[in-house]
Amino acid sequence: MNRTRAFIVATTVFAGAVTGGIAFAQSSATPPATTAAPAASEPASSSPSTAAQVESWTTKQWEAAKKKWAKDKAKWADCRKQSKKVKLEGRKSWSFLYKCMTS
Repeated sequence: MNRTRAFIVATTVFAGAVTGGIAFAQSSATPPATTAAPAASEPASSSPSTAAQVESWTTKQWEAAKKKWAKDKAKWADCRKQSKKVKLEGRKSWSFLYKCMTS
């Protein structure tokens, strides 16, 4: 009987914490009323950065970008070296290389 009671208490506490967390997250996610922002800044804040979007590129898109960037041999070699130094591989390196090549 003690195990059952302990289980029920733990479940109730967990459910309360989850419900309270959801309510808190919803209330804190709602920004306070402000004046209208310029239209140009609104889409940028609602969409992920271009560097983050690079991680979801297709291999074909990535290969095309690599081909374009490889024309600048020195910068491409330096960016790849930096990527290897921080031990990035695969899609994780894509956004790093994108930032490096476009900066």
